[in-house]
Amino acid sequence: MFWNIDAHMSDKHNHSSNFSGRPATDLVDPVLRSLWLTGIKHGRRRLEGSWAYSFPEESNASFHFIAGQGCWLFHKAHGYRWLEAGDAILLPRGDAHVLARTRQGVGPGTPAFRCEADFDDPIEFQNEHTNDTCLMFYGTMRFNLDRLHPLIDMMPSILHAGSLMRDQPAIPALIDAMGCELQGNRLGSGAIVSRLADVLAAQIIRSWVELGYGDVEGWAAASRDPNIGRVLAAIHSDPGQDWSILRLAQVMGASRSLFAHRFKTVVGETPAQYVARIRMHLAHKWLADDGERVTVVYERLGYHSEPAFSRAFKRVMGFAPSQSRRRRQGRVNRDQGGANRR
Repeated sequence: MFWNIDAHMSDKHNHSSNFSGRPATDLVDPVLRSLWLTGIKHGRRRLEGSWAYSFPEESNASFHFIAGQGCWLFHKAHGYRWLEAGDAILLPRGDAHVLARTRQGVGPGTPAFRCEADFDDPIEFQNEHTNDTCLMFYGTMRFNLDRLHPLIDMMPSILHAGSLMRDQPAIPALIDAMGCELQGNRLGSGAIVSRLADVLAAQIIRSWVELGYGDVEGWAAASRDPNIGRVLAAIHSDPGQDWSILRLAQVMGASRSLFAHRFKTVVGETPAQYVARIRMHLAHKWLADDGERVTVVYERLGYHSEPAFSRAFKRVMGFAPSQSRRRRQGRVNRDQGGANRR
């Protein structure tokens, strides 16, 4: 969903005398490191007149930067949103969406567009653009965490850089640099825009965390609570540690009962549930994306036997660890088949 810079934090944030109004740095830093994005595919298009493209759901995050003329963004759950020239948006879970010059251009016949690996579209990009030209940089970026990981799952559907500009001086500078590169035709501009997009996406995520927009529960709220923030930072720094209630309460500096109540109130689930979700989503990534063996994964996460790990994995993920391995093999086979056809 969209968050507006003018929609300041709800008074519900003030439920604790320990709330500092700032995110806990020791939490934000490790989580941003765990949320780095890698540019997978990217490109740019020069669009004139009336146009519309439907972007199907992606397994990676989607990113757009608009220059020249603005356009409409349509998201099924949130309707229409006007994007000004110089706007950038990040869809963390790669939701399906439409970009169009006019609202009337969005409909059942909207042509589908999927991001390819090449940077420039077939149009000669050095051509002079008119006042009706929209320049679009698009890309898909992979988080190094599974897209259903709690940290990504708690993000809004759409993060909008324009809503963060006034309080984040680095974002307008990045957007200006992207605009200059996108509208120019200099050597290596594609690589530079891609790297700027990676940095801008990280800035957008950090700004969302710091400003605390959206649901006051969950990780974003917890990051603004210095006591719970220390606990989450410890969990994310070493998810394989034996995180008992007593040990986590000691990190917070509170009794077990006070800690358990506070954690559930702020995060929305028990400490054990949160630790299990973090571990199992990491396990899924290591199995499905990195090709690790099950024995390696359960040992890294502090389990003493494969059956105990498998039961915990299935309870959280809804399927067995072996299915994560099969998904990886299926993806490898598809990639090899595509390479052979080329």
